[in-house]
Amino acid sequence: MIQVAPPTAAEVGSYAGAVVAIVSSLTLTQWGIAVGIITALATFFLNWFYMRRRDAREELALRMQLGAKQ
Repeated sequence: MIQVAPPTAAEVGSYAGAVVAIVSSLTLTQWGIAVGIITALATFFLNWFYMRRRDAREELALRMQLGAKQ
């Protein structure tokens, strides 16, 4: 079995520094674009999820309505 050593403080600091450098290099406009894209994607997937649920409910109601008429 391969044992993986936990990250050292130097490694954690290096990764944290890289993240801070990337985040601080973004301008306000770039942050706005990123937030807009994330919001658009979240809206798309939430609408897709709830429309599928709505379609399933409407289909069930129609099947029940047609079954009651026969």
